[in-house]
Amino acid sequence: MTTANTPLAGRVALVAGATRGAGRAIAVQLGAAGATVYATGRTTRERVSEMGRPTETIEETAELVDAAGGRGIAVPTDHLQADQVRDLVARIERDHGRLDILVNDVWGGNALLDFDTRMWDVDLERGLRMLDLGVRTHVITASVALPLLVRRPGGLVVEVTDGTARTNKDFRENFYYDLAKNGPIRMAYLFGEELKAVGGTAVAVSPGFIRSEEMLDHFGLTEDDWRDGIERQRHWALSETPLYLARGVAALAADPERARWNGQSLDSGQLAREYGVTDADGSRPDVWGYLLAEKAGGTPAVEEYR
Repeated sequence: MTTANTPLAGRVALVAGATRGAGRAIAVQLGAAGATVYATGRTTRERVSEMGRPTETIEETAELVDAAGGRGIAVPTDHLQADQVRDLVARIERDHGRLDILVNDVWGGNALLDFDTRMWDVDLERGLRMLDLGVRTHVITASVALPLLVRRPGGLVVEVTDGTARTNKDFRENFYYDLAKNGPIRMAYLFGEELKAVGGTAVAVSPGFIRSEEMLDHFGLTEDDWRDGIERQRHWALSETPLYLARGVAALAADPERARWNGQSLDSGQLAREYGVTDADGSRPDVWGYLLAEKAGGTPAVEEYR
């Protein structure tokens, strides 16, 4: 039974790529809203993916979902392997007979980035691997999961990426990264065109400058001392925790009027303003808004965007 605190009670969600970062936070917040959440990824307590981060596992994500008040189910899945995704969706169908929310958050390609490198100077296999991780995984997962999701009206697809249609008009510094991060934006639009005939909704969402576990480690910081990184990267002052986007996505999933966003791409700041959510410290960072203001020739104050 749904309540004001558990508007997603009875709903079933699949968060593909829920090991860490935004995917983990979204899974937990969907659980906090009452959903049953299938958390998938390649790093388990028995096996570590190519990311090489053994301390973040899908089992831990499922436990965090449980602790938040939902039901978390960890299913090891390589979303490049269609048979594994088919087994996953068959399990969801067998257990629940429904899928209400699909969050496509598979990535893991940051280690492959070659910034300031021309396309023809990037190792082809590195570039194609980035497209596999950021685009092909999303296509495979949607292709297999959508037949179950569309059995009931009201299904929601959330494509997680970096940037929006508005912010990603400029070159994203790497040919393959640009394709990998613009692909989900276009997919959300295309899914939206097809889903609206069956009462479904698709959106793309983006965090701002996210303080994920991986990013904090990159800066050599923790959540307690993250502000020490501002000297190295001034936009870090507008960074946000994974919770910020996750709260916005959970609010969108619980919104009975969410179809108004169908086919659009939204960032965490937009979601925060629309749904009244904040980051863990009560702030509302808007790094994308800040960057757009800078691009327009302004000299915005950081404080105005946090």
